[in-house]
Amino acid sequence: MPETEPTSRADVRIRTARRDEASDVLEFWHVAAEGTSITDDVEGVARLLGRDPDSLLLAEDAEGRLLGSVIAGFDGWRCHLYRLAVHPAARRRGVARALLAAAEERFVSLGGRRGDAMVLQGNAPAHAVWRAAGYAPQQEWRRWVRPLP
Repeated sequence: MPETEPTSRADVRIRTARRDEASDVLEFWHVAAEGTSITDDVEGVARLLGRDPDSLLLAEDAEGRLLGSVIAGFDGWRCHLYRLAVHPAARRRGVARALLAAAEERFVSLGGRRGDAMVLQGNAPAHAVWRAAGYAPQQEWRRWVRPLP
């Protein structure tokens, strides 16, 4: 994905992550993201980028400081959004909105029809962000998981 011009809401540039940034992204998530996942390790991030190099979008300021991230994964059928995270010092400046706009642009270019987001039920601040971006919980579905060996 090419870099975008800074938005009017925030001086933010969106770009795709590189494989050599996996450790930096993980450190960022420890500061900016709620909760952890069994895939939160260098190998998991590298595997994601090896399979889909354009899936991890990063927002940075004019000096190159990491402000936010979102994973915009497309499997050919569904558009999945994970790990929307904004640094606490950069919140309420349009960073999440810029990341979601870039993710949605990616999905449309790939033929995607609907984005779905994984949002922790207990993360009320995240609910407000997702609602403001036009997303809503889909009450008739519940995520079922099983960790693999």
